[in-house]
Amino acid sequence: MQQDSGHGHSLARRYALNPMPRERPPACMACGGADIQTFYRVKDVPAHSCLMLSSREAALAFPRGDIELGFCRGCGFIGNVRFDPGLNQYSAAYEETQAYSPRFLRFLDEVWDDQIERFELGPGMTALEIGCGKGEFLVGLCERSGCAGIGVDPSYRPERTRSSAEERMTFIRDLYGPKYAHLQADYLCCRHTLEHIAPVREFVRLVRETIGERRHVNVFFELPDMERVLQQGAFWDIYYEHCTYFTRGSLARLFRSAGFDVHRLYKVYDDQYLMLEAQPAARPTDPMLPQENDLATVTTLVARFERQVNDRLQSLADALARHRAQGHRLAIWGSGSKCVSLISSLRLGPELVAVVDINPHKHGKFLAGSGLEIVSPDALRTLRPEVVLVMNSIYSEEIRHDLAARSLHPALIAL
Repeated sequence: MQQDSGHGHSLARRYALNPMPRERPPACMACGGADIQTFYRVKDVPAHSCLMLSSREAALAFPRGDIELGFCRGCGFIGNVRFDPGLNQYSAAYEETQAYSPRFLRFLDEVWDDQIERFELGPGMTALEIGCGKGEFLVGLCERSGCAGIGVDPSYRPERTRSSAEERMTFIRDLYGPKYAHLQADYLCCRHTLEHIAPVREFVRLVRETIGERRHVNVFFELPDMERVLQQGAFWDIYYEHCTYFTRGSLARLFRSAGFDVHRLYKVYDDQYLMLEAQPAARPTDPMLPQENDLATVTTLVARFERQVNDRLQSLADALARHRAQGHRLAIWGSGSKCVSLISSLRLGPELVAVVDINPHKHGKFLAGSGLEIVSPDALRTLRPEVVLVMNSIYSEEIRHDLAARSLHPALIAL
């Protein structure tokens, strides 16, 4: 790949097409199989994306690690075989919430209504959320259904919960593990957490053991869909915090092997999110849903992924080079993991005048790796960028409206 100012050479070094020197890849964390194909490697990336750092110096000095994705030819699971959990620091400084976005809140409305109706949640029932973040989903579920709730997450911030259902909810500021196997519920959910856990088979088995013989318990998991990432070459959706990646088939196979019967398997939110609904079974179950039969498709997507990534890198680098040549100033809207990955990948420099986020708890904090400060959308009134990179295309219209409300009409590049 060739770019102006030697930029392409740095990308070529970073996205190594030759394997990193290492021993044989470890066994699959989902099925225990040994037939692992490594296929995508990124060097020296920040170990966290959503941990808010209070100084540029701390952000620049933040620990880094390498990504090397391994694809299990047996079950389809994909994981970072170089992941070191010791580099992660989940705490109250972790800022993952998307609940300041009207578009995302509309999505939560849909999920709340669907889950409450489907599983007839109501008074006298208890919902347990593993990895509840700041608690928005559990709070909404309890308010709308009348059920009680238990949330477990080290990043929970009690001062942010103001709810009519507060007295029916308990939050535990900790990582979920065997010491919480005694927690009982009628409904168990886990949203955007499984992808942060390396020993996935151990984790799902723990969830199954927690439920025990209570066969009526409904289980709901939500996580990023890897099939879309592979199809689109969406390299910005691969980062160190996410050490595991699933498609519909690999997710269902994991749950079935752990003693769950998978009833529903589907995608939502512009096919970005993967949803699984299941109930405990007496033993491992056999595949029943047509969506589970995706191993051949995923094998093909894995084989062409690096080419897809190179095409996306080239296209983005070319577009940014054109704007740079015209002296255009660039801002990024959305300071989450996608942003950290993109900045790190494209080595964005002086042309980046701002990283914007609508979450007020991020303002004045600094991004791990780049050390860039996160600012409010109002900062763009003064900076007036000619180009805004939108880190998730589903928010494009919302962002366009927010910019227009500030009399700004930059070109948008949506990922």
